Amino acid sequence: MMRLRQIALVGSDLDAIRADIVAVLGLGEAYADPGVGKYGLRNQVWPIGDTFLEVVSPKEAGTTAGRLLDKRGGDGGYMAIFQTDDLARARARIAAQGVRVADQADRNGASFTHLHPKDVPGAIVSIDAMEPQARWEWGGPHWREHVKTDVAAEIRGCEIQTDDPDAVSQKWATVLDRPREKADGGWRIAVDGGEIRFTAPADGRGEGLGTFDVAVRDPEAVRARAKARGCTDADGNVVLCGTRVRLVRA
Repeated sequence: MMRLRQIALVGSDLDAIRADIVAVLGLGEAYADPGVGKYGLRNQVWPIGDTFLEVVSPKEAGTTAGRLLDKRGGDGGYMAIFQTDDLARARARIAAQGVRVADQADRNGASFTHLHPKDVPGAIVSIDAMEPQARWEWGGPHWREHVKTDVAAEIRGCEIQTDDPDAVSQKWATVLDRPREKADGGWRIAVDGGEIRFTAPADGRGEGLGTFDVAVRDPEAVRARAKARGCTDADGNVVLCGTRVRLVRA
């Protein structure tokens, strides 16, 4: 199994971003994970079905997230977090490829491995494992009580924009141990429950996680909610925390 379980965004005004996300996607209560404090961050994590949307925000100077805000000229995509059922094999594969690990931990059945973004470009990739598999530590102990799916049902994928979609998609495919295929002028990797796409930059912001996919009950209604809050771009795309949201029908 290699499933996209969580997307993380980074933004400067967490309260304003939270208000937009809840209003546009109709989400329930978020969880503030104290564990991100060691990175100089605060956050909010929402369940969307049994997938998760996170926003992190720097609370001190000199953070990796803060440098990304500066580099990309504002809010945007940050991490793609995958869940595997064979973490030992995944870690061995990563080590064999010479990919550096930025951070790693195993605690009480919840494990993560953050890969160095210079070795796996486009976003910070994390490969995680949970015992039992249905658990998701980063969503908090009571996340199931806060699931609301009348508007948004689940996260289905994301899009990485990069100057070299061929090379970057090949690196991701090797790390994730999934084949890639040509698609829409770029590349695509199918993962459990969704896909990762790789395209050339089209917004002038350089390399990064530019889009994430959300399955919603009524795409036009969600687009109307976003437009009413000023959360759409000139092309009519929903934009949350500086990141385009590709709406797919649930």
